[in-house]
Order: sequence, then C-alpha cells, then structure tokens
Amino acid sequence: MKEDGKINYVEIPTRDIERAKAFFSSVFGWSFVDYGPEYSALENAGLDGGFFQSDKAVSAERGSVLVVIYSTNLEATVDKVELAGGKVVQEIFDFPGGRRFHFTDPSGNEYAVWSEQ
Repeated sequence: MKEDGKINYVEIPTRDIERAKAFFSSVFGWSFVDYGPEYSALENAGLDGGFFQSDKAVSAERGSVLVVIYSTNLEATVDKVELAGGKVVQEIFDFPGGRRFHFTDPSGNEYAVWSEQ
C-alpha cells in the first residue's frame, strides 16, 4: 500500500540490464518486468524499484545511498554473490544488532547484506 510521505520506489543505475537481472535473480531470487530495453522494474525484492541503463555506479564511499538487503545466512549469501560475478568489498563484520558485508554487483554498484546475530 502506498503511504503519503513514505519511500515508495528506488531506481538503480546499471551498465548492463540483462546482467543485473541475471545476477539479482540468481543471488536473491528477484524477478523483473521490462519496460523497454533501458529499464526493468524489480519484483519480489522487498521494495519497489527498477534498474535503468547508465554508465554510472553507486557507492557509499562516494556519498550514495546504500541499499541494504536482509539474509538469513550471510556466509551462503557471500558465496552466491561471488559465484554470480559480484565482488565482496567489505568482509562480514559485527555491528550492534547483527552482522553484515558489502559487495558490488557486476556493474560496480555497492550494496550491503545484513543478518541478525
């Protein structure tokens, strides 16, 4: 349900939409709806959004918003990320309330994955 004043949608740049779809489908089970060759909407991702064709990439180090994904098994998710062509850029670490790691997708976008302890 859409609520006034609440975050409703997130758009993420990608250099290769087909590769992004394959990566996130393989690692997290997301599905997609294509709206032309330069845009694909996310489904089953927990938040509405989409990938748009771009040569840019997002990174927390450069001040971008960080998309954080939940996992029930961080170690298994690390393996899936790496097998699908992603790169772990910050190994699993503890923080108050859980553990997490950061990775980049094949387009170089940075994400985090967290789990409760």
